[in-house]
Amino acid sequence: MGNLKEIRTRIASVGSTQKITSAMKLVSAAKLRRAQMSIQSLRPYANKMNDILCNLSDSIEDASEFPLLEKRKEEKIVVVAITSNRGLCGAFNSSVIKDVTSIITKEYDAQDQDGNLEIVCIGKKGHEQLAKNYKIRAFNETLTDTPSFSEAAAIAESLMNDFLNKKIDKVVVVYNQFVNAATQKITQATFLPIQSLEAEDKCQSNYLFEPSKGELLNELIPKILKLQFYKMVIDSIASEHGARMTSMAKATDNASDILKELKLKYNNARQSAITTELLDIISGANALDG
Repeated sequence: MGNLKEIRTRIASVGSTQKITSAMKLVSAAKLRRAQMSIQSLRPYANKMNDILCNLSDSIEDASEFPLLEKRKEEKIVVVAITSNRGLCGAFNSSVIKDVTSIITKEYDAQDQDGNLEIVCIGKKGHEQLAKNYKIRAFNETLTDTPSFSEAAAIAESLMNDFLNKKIDKVVVVYNQFVNAATQKITQATFLPIQSLEAEDKCQSNYLFEPSKGELLNELIPKILKLQFYKMVIDSIASEHGARMTSMAKATDNASDILKELKLKYNNARQSAITTELLDIISGANALDG
């Protein structure tokens, strides 16, 4: 009967786990709906701003007037890693950490060896792992739980100021881009210097500008960079909830399969125990009759 008790304990344990994973799936689904609405409403605005910037930049002859476009020798590098504060979301965090490690090893190992590489960690999980091997420039754990444009803009502005003051030469952001509830695309984006000002669709020069295009560019570029940084954070948040919902759905299904196997095993063991007891009773009765 000891074996039966052990199986009953495992059935109860797996059942409790299934209830937890099922509840977490429902919570993540609710959070995903809100995050998905946020990123879907933000993208058209961000794309339109990029279109306007494209129209402006097309007619600019001297890009040297705009310091944030300046490409220089990559001596001081900052990598921004956007992860989550919690686990149980599949490969969501590990993919970012693995990708950050990979690009540092392949592209910025010399800067790392010279102490000219720093990491900005947004989210606890990335910080826990990356702080073991790399120099941490800044750490933020509130942005992924309570996304705020002003907070994201402050981080972006700090990076832009240091780039303008030539304290850093390049900023790369690694994050999960939201595709749909089941798909997240690990993405590397060069934040600074600005790589391209091309819109997704061909630019149509049908705008009238006041004041000059140069003045507008100097005003718009920082605003659009802050917006793009915030969009990356929102993308990551939606991806996190999608990854957690998918992961918890799989865990719930696995728990159901395990419960079926355990119940079958329990019934077989119980039947075997009853059969053994019956045989013992019959054998005892036969011995008395003899």
